[in-house]
Amino acid sequence: MTDHALHTDEQTINDLRILGKQDGRSVYEIYNRAHTRGGESLLEKMFCNPLSDKEAINRRSSIIENFARLNISFPFTSSLLDVVEKYLLTATDVRSTGNSPFSLGEKEIQSGVSGIIELTRAMKQFVDNGDLWKIEAYADEYNAILNFLSDPAFEPVLREQRKGHLPYAAITAYDTLFRNSESNKILKLLASIYLLDVYISVARTAIERGFVFPRAQEKGLCLLKLEGVYYPGLEHPVKNNISIDSSSNVIFLTGANMAGKSTFLRAISTALYVAHLGFPVAADSMEFSVMDGVFTTINLPDNLGIGASHFYAEVLRVKKMATALSSGKSFFILFDELFRGTNVKDAQEATVAVINGFATNKNSIFFISSHIVEAGESLQQLANVSFLYLPTRMSGHQPTYTYKLEQGITDDRHGMVIIRNEGILEILKKGKKAEPFDKMTNRINI
Repeated sequence: MTDHALHTDEQTINDLRILGKQDGRSVYEIYNRAHTRGGESLLEKMFCNPLSDKEAINRRSSIIENFARLNISFPFTSSLLDVVEKYLLTATDVRSTGNSPFSLGEKEIQSGVSGIIELTRAMKQFVDNGDLWKIEAYADEYNAILNFLSDPAFEPVLREQRKGHLPYAAITAYDTLFRNSESNKILKLLASIYLLDVYISVARTAIERGFVFPRAQEKGLCLLKLEGVYYPGLEHPVKNNISIDSSSNVIFLTGANMAGKSTFLRAISTALYVAHLGFPVAADSMEFSVMDGVFTTINLPDNLGIGASHFYAEVLRVKKMATALSSGKSFFILFDELFRGTNVKDAQEATVAVINGFATNKNSIFFISSHIVEAGESLQQLANVSFLYLPTRMSGHQPTYTYKLEQGITDDRHGMVIIRNEGILEILKKGKKAEPFDKMTNRINI
């Protein structure tokens, strides 16, 4: 991983549902409006390699923001790209194995040659009549396309009059040009088209969903300001605001089960992760200092392969974070229900000790959620720890949730209320017939 790449890991990718489909749609799928397989592959690669350089992040963000502002549409059909991709696949085989460039069937060669001619002419028209030249941050990619279109080797392609089938001699000459002597240039054009596809895809997502384009600031500022942030996978989200700097870079979050802690933590960390891609985020506004790494621990599995309990897996995870912090770099570190795998007394002592250690790092940001309110009370002596909670309102014996952040610590606990509401104790005591299992599982969605 280079210095310009954000450090992260598989645990974080899974926690934030970046690529997988755990519990619903992945973040990648939300942003994927690509028209080509190459565009989809490039977008996935970007999601796996977030940036950690302010200039690179803001440059990509500016390009996509301008694509959205100008409402640029993809100028090629998917079927045309499919034909061209299939045809060009043999170019690599020709160079590496020496196979004849005519190993394709005659119809496939004719379709491929015609496809590249059509693609090149469509790109020329798109560049001449479009607004790409207006996007300053896109200048390098734009000039690369212009250089291709002005290359003398492709002048015959742009002069070609597509009024009928090409003669055999012309197809043979073009085939040699496209898949042999100038194949690298054709493949670079295709790469430019895939990148164009990604920019248009993400810009379309921003338009359709009303996502905002964040602005990255220098590393080390320990800055994170979000207004109206929410997790992008929710259909009816509740938005929240949060502002963090070096004077309040440790957040201790409390709230009862189902109050929305995990969802809020995913919203914050997903926004920060996606912002490091240079992509728009699910919020009304966002400003952040670039981090060296983003690490979350929300759904930490037991490591049964090495005989590790959940608590030991948590300890190893904390050790990994401590090792990273010892480098002096800036990290975003999040733990949802830290030390849930041990008894309350040990969990309280360990939580307080670890957060005290975290709090000495003034250039990183920490989010820790916990049910142990006593730990929060012990941490109030630390000046850079802020306390937030997600409240529960009781309507009779029925808990309701606002999902809106409030300042302070809450000792809301209503596990027994939920157990009683579900009639579990009555079932156990009197043998009351339970609801059918399939009906019950359809109703409960925690």
